[in-house]
Amino acid sequence: MNRRKLGCCPAQRHPNQPHLSAMRGFMVRQAPVRLDRSGINPTPLMLGNDVLGDCTSAGIGNHIRATAALAGFQVAMDVADAVRFYSRSTGYVPGRPATDNGGVEVDVLTTALRDGYALETQTLFPIWGSADPTDLNGIRNITAGLSAAYLGVQLAQADMWEDQDGNLPPVWDTDSPADHGDPTPGSAGGHCLLLWDYTGTADTDLVTLLTWGAKQKATWRWVRSRIMEAHGLAWGQLHAPGGLYPTGDDWAALVAANDAYLAGAA
Repeated sequence: MNRRKLGCCPAQRHPNQPHLSAMRGFMVRQAPVRLDRSGINPTPLMLGNDVLGDCTSAGIGNHIRATAALAGFQVAMDVADAVRFYSRSTGYVPGRPATDNGGVEVDVLTTALRDGYALETQTLFPIWGSADPTDLNGIRNITAGLSAAYLGVQLAQADMWEDQDGNLPPVWDTDSPADHGDPTPGSAGGHCLLLWDYTGTADTDLVTLLTWGAKQKATWRWVRSRIMEAHGLAWGQLHAPGGLYPTGDDWAALVAANDAYLAGAA
């Protein structure tokens, strides 16, 4: 059996937190019907999520790597980087298992905005915004324009089923076999993962999720069933210009929303 930890606490909302609705043109435009990134390897890493509930930190680390991969390079990081940020953003104390209680995504994102995500040779600072988790078109725009969507999901026990080799189901779907366990969303717990690409927009079309150092397929109806929150991150130091990346008034509005939130939080 492979070791996979959960660690995304129930979704919360902070007063005046940044929201991607500030980028009106970006969020309401029609998202691509298909997003094929099969030729790009974001090389997701486990980043300690096999022994700690640090999925919120691992998700940010892998978002950095996904953004870099799209720009044609890669950013090195290791477990120590992810654990250090997990400690800073959640209060986890290494060596004290009782403090390994997972993270609240908006708290973790606030820490990244304020303090950055520190690596051995550099510290990277994102700006971010939340989105309506029921707005799948908006989530597709985040995925296409901001590298990947940073999601909080409620996993079912059926999603955690493993075969004799320790592999998860090849496709997460809502009609899981009865012998895979309880299909109720949340029966396993909360988890942070990234949405990377998708084959279409129909309920049964497949998306690619980045989690536990691997790519996991799921259907859109599974995403709709499990999602509890959605966020977009932008890395000014990493992102290649052009394409579907927000620009102009949209970009200025998101920067302003982050500045106002950070000033208020301080």
